[in-house]
Amino acid sequence: MTRIPENDREFIETALYLPMLLKILERDKVLIEQGSFKIKSPYVDIVENAIMTVRKDLKIARDHLCKEKIKLEEIKRDADFTMYSFIYKGFEEHHTYFNPRLRNRTEELLRIYLHKVQ
Repeated sequence: MTRIPENDREFIETALYLPMLLKILERDKVLIEQGSFKIKSPYVDIVENAIMTVRKDLKIARDHLCKEKIKLEEIKRDADFTMYSFIYKGFEEHHTYFNPRLRNRTEELLRIYLHKVQ
């Protein structure tokens, strides 16, 4: 049972997923720039706009975590699971995420952010 309220959990998960999404977008931007597209700039613009939106949302989440003195840290990662430590108001909770679930949620967020910027 978690002691973290739903609102704060949403900020924690945002701070957990958006850095992964940023890595993907930045890597994809490089691949588009190096790719054999006839006209690259529209694709690069879409990805850059998504990157700016993700960074803005991540800053909001991190500012909230800082204000509420909530800390998030990856503890352990293996082939199937990743464990995170959430420190919330003096209490430490460990949460384990199934790596395919992390990937799938990041993919969902990628779709959302790419649709936002169009």
